[in-house]
Amino acid sequence: MPQTLDRPPDEGFAGPSIHASCVAVGEAGILVRGPAGCGKSSFILNLMLDAPRCLPPGDLVADDRVFLSRQNGALWAAPPPVLAGLVEVRGLGIMRFPHRPRVRLTHLVDLGRDNERMPECRHVDFEGVELRQIVSKDAVRAVLMLAAALTGMDHLD
Repeated sequence: MPQTLDRPPDEGFAGPSIHASCVAVGEAGILVRGPAGCGKSSFILNLMLDAPRCLPPGDLVADDRVFLSRQNGALWAAPPPVLAGLVEVRGLGIMRFPHRPRVRLTHLVDLGRDNERMPECRHVDFEGVELRQIVSKDAVRAVLMLAAALTGMDHLD
C-alpha cells in the first residue's frame, strides 16, 4: 500500500501533516511556519548551506509538510515519507538533500509577521509544549534572530 502525506512515518507520529518546514541545528529542532511564499524553504536552506558562523550547518528534517508527535512531554517533527529529503528551491525546482528522520522541537519560527521590538513573551505553547518563539516578516532576519537565540543568553535569565 503506497504511503500518502497524511500517513505517519512510524508508530509515534499520528494525524495529518501540517504546512511548515523543519530544520535541525545541533540538537535544536526548529519548526518554521508561515503563509505560502514567505520564505520557509529559504530559511531552512540558509541554515543548511550558509549558516551564520556561530552555528553548525543545519540538517534538513522536512520541507512543506511536517508530521508532529508529542512523546514524554516533548514535541517531535518528522517528514512525510514521500517528501523526505526534498526541498523546493525557487528558480531551480525540487532538490534532494541529506536529512534527519526526526528531531525534538525547541524553537518555533513564525515568518511573514511583524515582530515586536521588545516582546514580552519569548515562548509560546504549541501543541501543549513550550517552544522558544521567533517572529519575523523577513526570513534572512529570522536566521540571525535564531542564531542569537541559540548562542546568546537572555539578560533576564
